Formats: sequence, C-alpha cells, structure tokens
Amino acid sequence: MSGGLQTQLIQIAPIILMVVLFYFMLIRPQQTRAKQHAAAIAAVKRGDNVVLSNGMLGKVVRVEETEVGVEIAQGVTVKVVKSMIAEIRAKGEPAPANDPKS
Repeated sequence: MSGGLQTQLIQIAPIILMVVLFYFMLIRPQQTRAKQHAAAIAAVKRGDNVVLSNGMLGKVVRVEETEVGVEIAQGVTVKVVKSMIAEIRAKGEPAPANDPKS
C-alpha cells in the first residue's frame, strides 16, 4: 500500500514543482511590476514628462483623481485616463540628437 502512495507522490511532484516555478518566474514578478506601476501613477504630478500606452510623449499639465491633462504639442492638451500612462520620465531628460532645439 505505501509503495502505491509513494509512486503517486513521485508522479505528482513534477507538476507541483512546475506550479511553484511558474509562480516565482511569472506571477510574482508581474505582481511586483503592477505595484510599482500603480505607485508611479499615483505619484504623477504637474510638469512630469510621460509616455502614454500608445507611444505618445507629453507633459502633464493638470492632474485629477482618475485623469490627467497631457500637453502633446504646444497648445494641444488631451485628457488621458491615468492607467494609460506607460512610463513617467524624468523632468529634465536630454533632447534627442535630431531635435532642432539649440
């Protein structure tokens, strides 16, 4: 009888090992990234340069509870849901090399 139980445990062990591995390799890092993103979104403030989820770059000009006003061009402001902000960049990042500003 105990040989049958031991055999079943040996057969189930790889499955349990795979579940544990998936948790530590996929699920846990994703939860950590989601928490970091939520904290960054909550800390967004006026003047921050942001990248939206569609790739658009802009500067935050107004912050509300669930939305922000983002200036995407001079005089062009759009209202964006906070969760659509993909990245918050540093305020004074250098301009790209092909930018005509001098």
